[in-house]
Amino acid sequence: MTTAVQMVQMIGQGETTAVGLVSAAFEKIAETNDALQAWAWLDRDAALAHAAALDSLRQSGRTMGPLHGVPVGLKDIIDTAAMPTACGSQPLAGRQPDTDAFLVSRLRSAGAVVIGKTTTTAFAFMDPTATRNPHNHAYSPGGSSAGSAAAVAAGHVPVAVGTQTNGSVIRPASFCGVYAVKPSFGMISRGGVLRTSQTFDQVGVFANTLEDAALVTDVLADFDPLDQGCFWRPRPKLCAGLASPRSQDPHFAWFDMPYFDRLAADAHAGLMDIVARLGNRVEQVSAPISFAELIEAHAVIQTYEIPRNLDRIRQEFGDIFPPELGKLMAHGTTIGDKAYDDAMQCRAAAINYFASFFDDFDAVLTPAALGEAPLFSESITGNPICSTVWTLAGLPCVTLPLIASAHAMPIGVQLVGGAEADDKLFGVAKWLDGYLGQK
Repeated sequence: MTTAVQMVQMIGQGETTAVGLVSAAFEKIAETNDALQAWAWLDRDAALAHAAALDSLRQSGRTMGPLHGVPVGLKDIIDTAAMPTACGSQPLAGRQPDTDAFLVSRLRSAGAVVIGKTTTTAFAFMDPTATRNPHNHAYSPGGSSAGSAAAVAAGHVPVAVGTQTNGSVIRPASFCGVYAVKPSFGMISRGGVLRTSQTFDQVGVFANTLEDAALVTDVLADFDPLDQGCFWRPRPKLCAGLASPRSQDPHFAWFDMPYFDRLAADAHAGLMDIVARLGNRVEQVSAPISFAELIEAHAVIQTYEIPRNLDRIRQEFGDIFPPELGKLMAHGTTIGDKAYDDAMQCRAAAINYFASFFDDFDAVLTPAALGEAPLFSESITGNPICSTVWTLAGLPCVTLPLIASAHAMPIGVQLVGGAEADDKLFGVAKWLDGYLGQK
């Protein structure tokens, strides 16, 4: 698969065109998507027309954007004025937003060609999609960003955008064997993206290389005054982080998490092999905070916020929510303000703890998922618990496809960095990827 970085270079050097790249993407989709079901909506004509306009710009000597001509997929909870946004729900199949989401405008201004909407679990929750895992169709791609992970893993597009409220970027990337980044909270605007949790909803990027993930994240990262969670400070540049030379090997932290007893044997063995190969670069840390309490706090906050955010959809369309989400929403209405406030204080304690933690460590080394993807026949998307603490604290996370299961399915390794130090985290990820690849 040609990377996004390579595509831009090829167009700039006249080796290909945006029309050629977009046409090739649709040809690849036509070959495999009937079985894969990674796309909720495709618009070949509009995408080719946009690509032709980009080619005309280049031929006239106009400025090229950093994603000029690159075909991109968007999770179907991200508003697009030219395409429906159904949020994975059949009753919303005809929903047509009036305007693009903030991040879509960023992509278009950078020259990206949005070719379609990738599948999502309904309202970005746990009820599975029809999407299959590209590595083996007997397995799930995970969720909720199922189609974005699958489309990148299948080579349909070099990059795709998803979202995460618990583990919905990192987990499907692990299951599908691709790279992914969930940046620091507030890096990327959520304007025009389905809101389920104002505290946890975050935008992430899937790619087949760290370079592509960094390139797209740098494009998306910008201040949006209409998103109250979007911070106003300058953003770290991930591409610069990849390019920065390291003066010394990184120092990794390792926590014994309360869910490690649920790790699959092959995932545990793969992680322990990596820890052994890293040797004294890894230090086991005992945290003064309870990770079990943090996991519970995340559950309280998310469950409290979801029904309150989705109530406007209920008022307009009725109770159209699938079973798992419906049960959670009903439970969420029973959570009182006191329990919610206590959970938010627990979150604040986690943020405070990690604020100085990375003075002594470059990254936390931790699993991206408990094991390989679940079987499609199980009708589940997998447990997001390996992401819960890091999402709660708003820390940047990247997953690398470094482990294979006993069934030759991918399993990711997750690195977690300090808040708003995404550039440093990507430098560490590049080092780890290269170090383990050399052995």
